[in-house]
Amino acid sequence: MRRTGYCAMCAAVLAAVVAMAAVAARAAEDQAKLIAVLKSDAPGAEKAITCKKLAIYGGKEAVPALAPLLADEKLNSWALIAFEAMPDPAADDALRDALYKLQGRQLIGVITTIAVRRDAKAIDGLANRMKDVDAEVASAAAAALGRIGGAKAAAILEPALGSAPPAVRNAVAEGCVYCAERFLADGKEAEAVKLYDAVRKADVPKQRILEATRGAILARKSGGIPLLLEQLNAADKGLYYIGLTAARELPGADVTKAIVGQVAKATPEKQAHLILVLADRGADAVTLPVMVQAAKTGSEPVRLAAIGVLQRVGNVSCLPVLLDAATDANAAIAEKALDVLAELRSTEIDADLAARLAKADAKSRKMLIQLAGQRRIVAAVPALLKAADDADKDLRATAVTALGETVDLANVPVLIGRVVKPQPADDPAVVAAALKTACVRMADRDACAEKLLAAMGPAPVEVKVKLVEVLGAMGGKKALEAVKNATQSPEDEIQDTAFRVLGEWMSTDAAPVLLELSKTTQNNKYKIRALRGCIRIVGQFAMPIAERVAMCKEILAVAQRDEERKLVLGVLGRNPSAESLALVAPHLGGPLKEEAAKAAVAIAKKIISAHPGPVADAMQQVVDNAKTADVVKEAKGLLNRAKKAN
Repeated sequence: MRRTGYCAMCAAVLAAVVAMAAVAARAAEDQAKLIAVLKSDAPGAEKAITCKKLAIYGGKEAVPALAPLLADEKLNSWALIAFEAMPDPAADDALRDALYKLQGRQLIGVITTIAVRRDAKAIDGLANRMKDVDAEVASAAAAALGRIGGAKAAAILEPALGSAPPAVRNAVAEGCVYCAERFLADGKEAEAVKLYDAVRKADVPKQRILEATRGAILARKSGGIPLLLEQLNAADKGLYYIGLTAARELPGADVTKAIVGQVAKATPEKQAHLILVLADRGADAVTLPVMVQAAKTGSEPVRLAAIGVLQRVGNVSCLPVLLDAATDANAAIAEKALDVLAELRSTEIDADLAARLAKADAKSRKMLIQLAGQRRIVAAVPALLKAADDADKDLRATAVTALGETVDLANVPVLIGRVVKPQPADDPAVVAAALKTACVRMADRDACAEKLLAAMGPAPVEVKVKLVEVLGAMGGKKALEAVKNATQSPEDEIQDTAFRVLGEWMSTDAAPVLLELSKTTQNNKYKIRALRGCIRIVGQFAMPIAERVAMCKEILAVAQRDEERKLVLGVLGRNPSAESLALVAPHLGGPLKEEAAKAAVAIAKKIISAHPGPVADAMQQVVDNAKTADVVKEAKGLLNRAKKAN
């Protein structure tokens, strides 16, 4: 058995080797063809594309064909694409050779590619090119040295910070920053600090000083705290903002403590910035109390910033200060705190708020009721039920609204009861809206519909109307059946509401119901409303084309007015098939010929390849009958295509 498994493994390995050899052979063949193009008299555009392909297939053998193109003004950049991707060291040899021969833009391209490849053997050549009279060439060489990095490159770049011409000095500083970053990535912090500090002290553009300052802080690790604080206290905005950036990046508890200490000393504007920095560093036992205190006692900008970050890093311990802020006389503070309280997610917070609501004073009770609704705190329902009977009309309405967001299926009858038998102090519109909100939330829509139906029987007409509207908003099988039955009510108000609700139904299961009603209803107003509701669903909701077209066929059979037929033709035009074209065709010579022609052309464009015969017949009718010039023109073109395909 082991022998069989061993043989199978050997066979698999052999197959893989053979496959790899075949791939290598094809690649070599492809490369040879591409090299032949470069050596030929092919147009420049063809050679350009060939260079691009050699970025995939090119190897050592392609270098002699590519190298002459480096001096070509038009093909230089295309050749560099291949050189940049080529793994063979022969590419580096060719680029170094070009470094001594080229000038201007072609040379700059070569230097940039050397930088990307980080060819350390090119350092001496780049050092020479740093002295070039062409400032752009010298600048490219300086930046390239930085990207290559290492002690040798640093030894060339650092002295040049003071000696290079002004036009080149920015690139030298850039190279130093690149080089320092490479030192830092390699764990050579001391070398990185030396270069960063040299740039900071040099006469170079401010952007380089800012980059070096950030690097100098990060390279020093915890030893960079004094330099960090120096920037956070700087009058220069650029240095201050680079300090804020570094404060987010420099790790360590000591750094966090230093920033916390800085908060108390800073101006209100800077305090707000530092609070945001602390939040980005993450909340802990040191930072959270600072944020809470700032939210409580800071100036308005500081309080707003601190309250805002508590949404990200706060927990149940932050509730007291947030609740106080939510009742603050400053409207901006109160609004911000309420927003945070609504969004700060935690089961502990929900439990705490529910407990507070049960024993809340008059000042905070309404706010806690609002929060219970916004957060959908189920544990708050007993307190909300009690508040819904409060003598204060405004508080009562707020509690009823919150119940709509929180009650479960078992408590839905509480709201149903208030709709069926309104209490004198209730606002009927508020109670109805709360019931609708609650029912729409229910996972078991059929069970909820049964509770509504149980209350509907003995209810007065105006209440039945409200319950029908709730059933329509909720949806589901039971609700649909109930609303359908309501269309047969002897009460015109209920009947009218039921047809309206069905016409606004938000799922396709209402379409067959509406179609049936359009056939059986005697009242012409409701017949038209049902048919239009059916067309709306068929035209707007997702369903298979075959099912949609079949429904359109039934609607056309029922429709008695051109207004509805036009709508159906529009739906058919958006759902191309041989069947939809067949439904449109009888109208191409009638009173709806223009609408039918537009639909037929739209369908024909999509099905002409599969059904050239029916398309040819339909397009001939369009050409013969339609008057809209653009439609006729398209129909003629489709007719010619269909005849050729037939």
